[in-house]
Amino acid sequence: MREIKMKDVTLNCGATGEKLDRSFRLLKLISGAEPKKVASTKRIPGFNVNPGLEVGCKVTLKGKKAEELLKRLFESINFKLDEKKFGNGTLNFGIEEYLTISGLQFQRDIGILGFSIAIRLTRAGLTIDERKIKRGRIPKRHKITKEETMDFFRKKFNIEIKEKRKKEKI
Repeated sequence: MREIKMKDVTLNCGATGEKLDRSFRLLKLISGAEPKKVASTKRIPGFNVNPGLEVGCKVTLKGKKAEELLKRLFESINFKLDEKKFGNGTLNFGIEEYLTISGLQFQRDIGILGFSIAIRLTRAGLTIDERKIKRGRIPKRHKITKEETMDFFRKKFNIEIKEKRKKEKI
């Protein structure tokens, strides 16, 4: 019951207009799966965003396909991440240019774009907290901590984690 598994990997690109089409093609090229366009639900006048406006695209992968993609993505960042990118059962990081990913060449119709990656971890039994009917409570000892998340990625993908330095008072 305490074994940690990868739940899913989500690739996300935020853009509007013509850049949204390029982002859509980029995610399809990287993942090999069909991305979905994401529409806004709120109105944000400062950014000219209204409900229903397409503001990005995303693709979610699970299983072996997700693991293979993650190995390629971690290789592009030299298997090094900051401690602040880890959360309780999550890892979030971004890639500034898709050209750093091994096996991908520059695509003229896409241009130079970046995207973000969100990885969620799970344990057996954690879904009872997410369901709508007969929802249960998860004890604190069964939830995934930040340290367990970092250990999972160290062991599974040989990730080197840069520790946060604490400021000393003078």
